[in-house]
Amino acid sequence: MATTALRDPAGKQLGDVELDDAVFGIEPNVPVMHQVVTAQLAAKRAGTQSTKTRAEVRGGGAKPWKQKGTGRARAGSSRSPLWRGGGVALGPKPRSYDQKTPKKMKRLALASALSDRAADGNVIVVDSWAFAEPSTKAAKSALAALGVDGRALVVLRPEDTNAWLSFRNLPEVHVLSDGELNTYDVLISDTVVFTKATLPTKTAGGALRSAAAAAEAEAASSDEEVAS
Repeated sequence: MATTALRDPAGKQLGDVELDDAVFGIEPNVPVMHQVVTAQLAAKRAGTQSTKTRAEVRGGGAKPWKQKGTGRARAGSSRSPLWRGGGVALGPKPRSYDQKTPKKMKRLALASALSDRAADGNVIVVDSWAFAEPSTKAAKSALAALGVDGRALVVLRPEDTNAWLSFRNLPEVHVLSDGELNTYDVLISDTVVFTKATLPTKTAGGALRSAAAAAEAEAASSDEEVAS
């Protein structure tokens, strides 16, 4: 397994931490990443655009002029798509842009993105964020001490309240919970910052879970076995 430095918020190295080769050490699959990101961006579209057909436009019930004898072209309604103020032919209607993406493809894309960042040395692991109280200034200083430059993705646990409140106001920092980690947010970030608890590993079932989430799932499974 590959390793990376384990640091504290002041940038001091505390030792090394292992990175799962199945998550951080694969050959990035660019076509899969492209397809997953395209699907993710498509799912964000509201799909509420709408135009009125000739049946929905107000008016146009009466025939504009008689069929014959005027010398003009025949017309049955003033709301024809050919007329000014008429309906729209083949215009957009509300729809869903969602694309079905297999779970295996999503996992491969995320592992590819993380492997790409790890290969460039842009994956940082912090022991924990020991913020006694929310402080944006302290969060900015911590990132500077860790050598984070440009856009950063900080992955936290939901219970890391002070860290969430500290990082969220920094314009170049995006904060995610470990359960929301995705390909798009990794790829648009220059650096990904994990804690030991949020560092993802690949489970026996093939899913990518953080160390803390995997431990919780294992404990829950043990409790169920004991109860049964």
